[in-house]
This record gives sequence, C-alpha cells and structure tokens, in this order.
Amino acid sequence: MLTGMPSYICPQDGTRADITALTWCCPACRGPWDLEFEAAGALSLNSLAGRVNSLWRYEEVLPLSSPTTTLGEGRTPLVPVTGTVSAKLDFLMPTLSFKDRGAVMLAELARRLSPERVVADSSGNAGTAVAAYCARASLPCTVYVPEGTSPKKTEQIRAHGAHLEIVPGDREATAAAARAAADAPGTFYASHVFNPYFLHGTKTYVYELWEDLGGRLPDAIAVPVGNGTLLLGAALATAELHARGLIDRRPALIAVQAENVSPLAAAFRTGAEDLLPDGPAGPAAATLAEGIAIPRPPRARAILAAVRESGGTFLTVTEDQIRAAQLDLAARGFYVETTGVACWAAVGGWTDRSVVVPLCGAGLKTGLAG
Repeated sequence: MLTGMPSYICPQDGTRADITALTWCCPACRGPWDLEFEAAGALSLNSLAGRVNSLWRYEEVLPLSSPTTTLGEGRTPLVPVTGTVSAKLDFLMPTLSFKDRGAVMLAELARRLSPERVVADSSGNAGTAVAAYCARASLPCTVYVPEGTSPKKTEQIRAHGAHLEIVPGDREATAAAARAAADAPGTFYASHVFNPYFLHGTKTYVYELWEDLGGRLPDAIAVPVGNGTLLLGAALATAELHARGLIDRRPALIAVQAENVSPLAAAFRTGAEDLLPDGPAGPAAATLAEGIAIPRPPRARAILAAVRESGGTFLTVTEDQIRAAQLDLAARGFYVETTGVACWAAVGGWTDRSVVVPLCGAGLKTGLAG
C-alpha cells in the first residue's frame, strides 16, 4: 500500500526521511518537512466531468489516492459578495472549517502507517478536524489545546472521541507539549504545521477556485495567516497550475494577520526573509482571531517568500475591524467565526480587482465577538 509514496525533505538542509519512519521533523534542524512529490499525471477541466464531488477529484495532483477516511470534504460553494469580492464557504465542511482539507490527508496517511497513537495540537479547528477524521479512521487520538480555547471547539473534539489535553499558556506552549508527546515511539504527529501532507490537502482550495472559475483564477487570493497552512497550500496550487500551463499568471497572495499578533507582517514590511530576531518571546497578545494568533510560525521563511513571489502583500486588521466584519457578514447571510472574518475585514471594500476570501470557520464555533 505504501509503495511509491513520496518522501520528506527538509527545505533548510536537504535531509530526507521515509514517510513510514514517523519522523515528524528534520532531525538535524528540528524544522518542518516539505514533500518530495511528483504529480501522477495531467489534469484538465474536461477530465473532471463525472468525478467524485469532493477534493479527491483532483487525484492526479494529490500524494494519496483511493481514501477510506473521507467524509466528503471539499467542493464548497464560491459565492459573489460584491462586484469584485467573492467568498468561498469553507465553513460548510464536515467539521465546519477549512482544516478538513488537510486533516483528511493526515488521518488517511496515519491509517496507512498504523501508528500506536496520533497526537495533534491546535487552537481549535485543526484539532476538531483531526479528531473527526481519526474517528473515521478508527485511530486513537489526543489533541492538545491552549487554555481559553472556545468551549464549542473543545466540546466538538471530545464528541469525536479524542482525548483532550488542555495546556496552561498560549498556542506556543501547546505546540511544545504536543511535540514532546510526538517524540514517543509509535506516535504519528498529525501536525498541520510540520507535516506537508496537510499543505497538499489545503491546496485543493485553489484547484476548486480554478475549476469553478472555468480554468482561471482571480487577480488576488486573500487568506488569514497564522501558521500559514492555507497560504502555503495556495502557493503550491498556483505554482502547479502555472507550471502545467493551466493558468497564464499567478494571482497575488494577500496574507492577513490580526494587528495584535502580526509577526509575519512586521517582517515583511522590513524586507526580512524570516521573523525579526526581536519578535515576541512571551505569550501572544489577545486577539479575537485566535486561529491566527501565532507569534513564531515555524514556516515563516516559506510564507514570506511565497507572498513576495506572488507579488502579494501582508495586511493587518484591528479588533474593532474584526468585530465589524463579523456583523457585516452576518447581515449578508454568512455567520462566520472571528478568525474567518479577518480577510473580509481587510479586503471586503476592494473595487479595483477581483479577489476571493475564505470564510473558513462557522460562527457557531466561537459565537459573536464581544
């Protein structure tokens, strides 16, 4: 079953590892893996007719095929909101967030590797997605979340049968606790940050845009950025589509961060290739956009490079803008969680070019901002 699988490769030093080794990071630098992967064949709009109505319809460009863990994820609606801004409704996924795109990849990979246990860490949405797909795959799962995580999200994790570990402190403390557990033998770390299979799941977001727009993409794609998993998936997809001649230009990637926690935006503005050395060392400042409150994202260099290569930029939004955007979207019929409204807050008023924003988590997960 595992014959012909891709291999992990470290983008920093070229270290390689076999997928079956359960090595969750580069042993030399402790950084996240990339995936050494070649698409199985050509893809065209005509070839998609009659295929399964989920993200697995793009099987040629995915590192896994023939899944048994699927819940029918993907193929979410693309809805015009203004004359130039459209929204992709990823809050309509099985666990109510876009994280299902990557979580199904991790759970399917784990099912094939048959580890003794699966661990994950999250501010909520990735944890609920991993818990759900591990339940689907009959895998024992432990999810680490920071104290203060939305009760609705922790309730969902428990409902899927996962063991919940609530970690005192912020998102960084939670990640450290999960990574310590991931070092135990027989453990598969279902990390949406360190495992590149997750990025190959999130890239289907852009393949769906390409299909729904008749073989083209908008001028810009806006994404909320904490650990950057949706942005890096979008960068993968636009590069693949462009390399295969399926689009004639790559759209600008617009990365959106909460002003209160914006280490990548700060680095971008100075022209830095990585996080600034004098960035925050302690707990992150409070923000309503809990899903992107990441002070030290491990893939910072790749995120910054992807935005620059696309001709895009970073934008930040205030807490008041987040509150206003959530209410504005609700008045238009979309009830979206506070992290998921960040892009609308940043680019909802654009009129000079076409842009797509992801509504990437349901409002029921966090409620209305106070």
